[in-house]
Amino acid sequence: MSATAGDRLTRLLTLVPWLLAHDGVTISECAAHFGVSAEQLERDLWLLVVCGVPGYGPDQLVDIDFWDDGVIHVLDPQTLGQPLRLTHEEALSLLVALRMLAQLPGIVDREAIVTAAAKIERVATDSASDRFVTVQVNVPADVTSAVDTSLAQRRDLVLRYASATRDEVTDRTVQPLRLHTIDGVPYLEAFCLSADAVRTFRLDRVIEAHVGAPTTTPAATDATDSNQPRTAMLDVSPSARWVADVHHGRLLSESADGSARIELPLHSLEWAVHLVLSLRGAAVVVEPADLVVAVADEARSARGTYA
Repeated sequence: MSATAGDRLTRLLTLVPWLLAHDGVTISECAAHFGVSAEQLERDLWLLVVCGVPGYGPDQLVDIDFWDDGVIHVLDPQTLGQPLRLTHEEALSLLVALRMLAQLPGIVDREAIVTAAAKIERVATDSASDRFVTVQVNVPADVTSAVDTSLAQRRDLVLRYASATRDEVTDRTVQPLRLHTIDGVPYLEAFCLSADAVRTFRLDRVIEAHVGAPTTTPAATDATDSNQPRTAMLDVSPSARWVADVHHGRLLSESADGSARIELPLHSLEWAVHLVLSLRGAAVVVEPADLVVAVADEARSARGTYA
C-alpha cells in the first residue's frame, strides 16, 4: 500500500513506461512488482486514465485497457512518445529546487545535483539573466560541512545553538541520527548528551558546529529503543491525511471513506501533543499510551480555561 502521496506520485510516473515495456502483464503481477495491493493498483490505473495533456479531451488522455480480463495494455501513453521540453517557468522552478538542495546537509551526491543544474541552465533557459539563478539557504557552509562529516563518519557533533523557545544560546554535544527538511528548512534529529535524550535542532539556528570524537557509546541507539517510543500511531480523518506527507509518516491502512491509520516519527511528546490538538478532532492517538494521556491532559487543561 502506498505510504504517502509522494510515494504514489513516484509510482504513477513510473507506471506507464514500465507497462509499455511489459505489455500484457496482469494486474496482480504489476501490483506485486510495485509492492502494492491489486486494489491500490486499480485505483492508480483509474487515476491515470483521466490524466493527459492540456485540453484534456478524449484524444488527449492516457488510454489504458485493464478492466475486461485483468490484463493491462497501454493504448496511448500520450507525451511519452514525444521529447520532453521544459517551459521557462518549469526550468526556473527546477533550478531553484536544485540550488537549494545542493546547499542542504546530508546530501549523498552533491556533485550530481550541481551538474544537473548546470545542464538545465545550459539548455533550458531563455535569457542570459536566467543563467545566474541564486538561492541562499540560511545555513552556514561550515555547519553544512560539519553535519555531513559527522553523519558520514559517525562522529559526535559539537554545536553552539540559539534556541527559539527559550531565547538562549547553549553549547551541546550531540550524536546525529537523521536529517529532515520541511519547507526548505533542514532539521537535525540527534541524541543530545546534555539532555540525555533525543532532540531536534533547526540547522539555521546553529551558530557554530564542529566535528567531535568518534561516536563509540551506544547512547543514541539506547535512547531510541528505551526512551519514549520513536513513532506515534494516529487514526486520522480524510481532511488530516496530509499530516503523513508533511511529517514524513507512513500510511498503515485506509478505509473506504478516506480515513486512515498513519505512523509518524515522534520527535518529542510536546511536539506531538501540539500537532494532534492543532488538528481539532481530526486525529485520534492510538499509541503510545503516554501520548494518549498527554493529549487528554492538555485538552482538559485548555477546556478548563473556558466557563
